[in-house]
Formats: sequence, structure tokens, C-alpha cells
Amino acid sequence: MARPLHVMIDLDALRHNYRLACACAPLSQTLAVVKANAYGHGALACAQALADVAPAFAVASIEEAMVLREGGITQPIVLLEGFFDASELEVISREGLWTAVHSHWQVEALCARHLDPPVPVWVKLDSGMHRLGFEEQGIDAVWQRLQAHSGVGELHLMTHFATADMLDSAYFKRQLASVMAVRERLDAPVCLANSPATLVWPEAHGQWNRPGIMLYGADPLEGNNDMSRRLRPVMTLQSEIIAVREVASGERIGYGGRFVTSRPSRIGVVACGYGDGYDRHAVDGTPVLVDGLRAKVAGKVSMDMMTVDLTDLPQADIGSTVTLWGNGPNGTTLDVNEVAVYCDTISYTLLTGILPRVPRRYYDGHHDPQ
Repeated sequence: MARPLHVMIDLDALRHNYRLACACAPLSQTLAVVKANAYGHGALACAQALADVAPAFAVASIEEAMVLREGGITQPIVLLEGFFDASELEVISREGLWTAVHSHWQVEALCARHLDPPVPVWVKLDSGMHRLGFEEQGIDAVWQRLQAHSGVGELHLMTHFATADMLDSAYFKRQLASVMAVRERLDAPVCLANSPATLVWPEAHGQWNRPGIMLYGADPLEGNNDMSRRLRPVMTLQSEIIAVREVASGERIGYGGRFVTSRPSRIGVVACGYGDGYDRHAVDGTPVLVDGLRAKVAGKVSMDMMTVDLTDLPQADIGSTVTLWGNGPNGTTLDVNEVAVYCDTISYTLLTGILPRVPRRYYDGHHDPQ
């Protein structure tokens, strides 16, 4: 029998979350961000599940884009980091990709070529994130140069918000004012809204929005709202209890003996560890669901196993279902954001961190996983 650890991907929930993103901004077009293997969910499978509703997709690199093209995805695909070498431009043109442009060397590379068909370009403004993009005072010249070149197709203006998820909106509003001033000067179509801005900030909705993490059911907001509470988890990480140990009070559990039993205890061993991508920084008390009931991590996460306290769950035994996050039995759910807090990280790192040795099973809603 196979090792019981697996990931279940609910494609119906993915489509629900995409429709929710569209409902947040009915006057915008909504592309689906599937970079980083669709945040760990499987880029091609997720893109195929959205192919009949999403007008475009977005990835980080040409390698990610080609996985989609080779899998039959025909919609435009935006390269959010642009191209990394000028030699990629012919492929970008041939494959119908759209590229971000954030640096002057990229402008020079584009203008040195006469691409046919022309390449649509998303010009990135650094409105305050200070990662990628052109400064506000120099972006007009970049826009005009690209606009005049025959190898460049339709132009859009884009930026990225550093604090759209936060309750304190002052910095977000500063960034928004910057990009709106440029938008007005250039009379530019825009793509501004990431997941939190899609959910919270209609002022940032443009011709295109680009939700990412919300498509996979993780609430990106510091303070949730009515829309984000309607998100449905797409990924469930699930395993089983493979052994149970009865230990006395005062016994140490696992590497370093970090967890010490305070009473006679039942300790369950779960087939899941950091070698699978579960975060080894999970502290004692990190929640899991055992047959749909809450239990706690007890001891350091090992490479292939972890231990949980079953003392208050006398019915739990070998073969009991363990939900590390996502949908448990009988309608129960363990929010990946809650688990992330105990690991001193964010949902993005947990979802993208599940390693290839963990099999993915795809299903639609209440149908059996494949």
C-alpha cells in the first residue's frame, strides 16, 4: 500500500474563487496567476480547469509559460518578471506571450528587434515597492519610445502594491496616487490589482486585475471581509496516523526532546515531514485535524514524520485521517493561514513548499479524487 500522504486539489473550489475575483471587479478582465506551479497546486491542471473562463494567465518566466503552451493553453500569458535575456524575444513573439518591461536594458532589447507579430508590453512603474519598475519621472519617455516601435504591440501600465493587504492604508493610497497620476498623463490602460486589491480596493481595479493567492482559497487580507470569507480552500494536505505510542508523564518526544509530556499521553506518528514540504518550524501546539477533530503537534517535525498528541482523542488510532490543512472529514476545515501563524510564515510558503514526492489528486467538488 502506498504511503498515505497526498495532496487533494479541488478544481471546483478553484473555479469558485476565480468567479469570486471576477465578481469583485465586474468591469475588469481577470487573468489567473499560475506562477510557482500555481502556488504549488499544479500550473497546467489549474490552467486547464480555468481555460473556459479565464481570458489570460500570468507566470513568472518563459519556462513556466511553455509548460502551459505545451499543455494546450492558448490564451495570452503574461510574463510578470519580463524576459531575462534578449534571446527570449523571438519565442515570446512566436508563442503569443505578453511581457512586462521594468528595466532600460529590456527597452533597448525590444527596440533593437522588429518582432512579427508584435509583442504586447506591460510597462512596470515603481510606485513605491522599490523592487522592479521605472521611476515616475522617467516612465513617460519609456512609454513613448515603446509606443513608437513597430515590434511592440498594445501597451499597458502596471505596478505592484506593497501593502494592499494591510489595515493601515496610508502607503497603499500613496502608491495608488502615484500610478493614477501616470495613468492620466499617458491615458494608459492599467493592470494594478493583486489579490488583496481585487478584494478590497475598487479604486485599483483596471482593464485587467491579476489575482493570485486568493484563487487558491487563502485569504490574503490582514483583516478579512465579506468577499474573502467566501473563498474556498483548494489544497488539502492529508495523511494518516501510522503508529501510536503510550508514554508516561515527563517523557520527551522527538528530536531534541522539545516536547515533554505533562501527563500520561498517547502520541500519534503521522506520515508527513519536512522532506515532504511541511514546515519544520511548526511549534508545539500547531493544529492538525485527526478524523476531523483538532489535535496538536507535539515535538519537532522530522524529515518523513511528525508527532501529534492524541491523548484527548481516545478514538484516534492507526489509520485515522490526519488533515494538515484544508478540508477534513464531515465538513471540517483547517485554514492554511492558521497553520502558517504557528510556523511563523505565510500561507504562500506552505502551499508552494509541498515537494514533488507528494502525489497530487485532482477532483471536482464532491467527485472522487483522481
